[in-house]
Amino acid sequence: MKELPVSPKIIKSVFFHPDDGRLYIRFKNGEERLFTGVPEAAALAMVEASSPGQHYIEHIRTRFERVA
Repeated sequence: MKELPVSPKIIKSVFFHPDDGRLYIRFKNGEERLFTGVPEAAALAMVEASSPGQHYIEHIRTRFERVA
């Protein structure tokens, strides 16, 4: 699993495992979320967005399976 650099406002850190598409997001408020089946392009688009938090809300949160 590799850490992806992110410019945080609400997201503290992001880790992505390209072999199985696990995306782990740790928020500044202490919440943690794990998604599966996330394509690498989707994970990179989130961390490269001008607002990663907004991108997460619009493109990750409701499109991929949350397991934790």
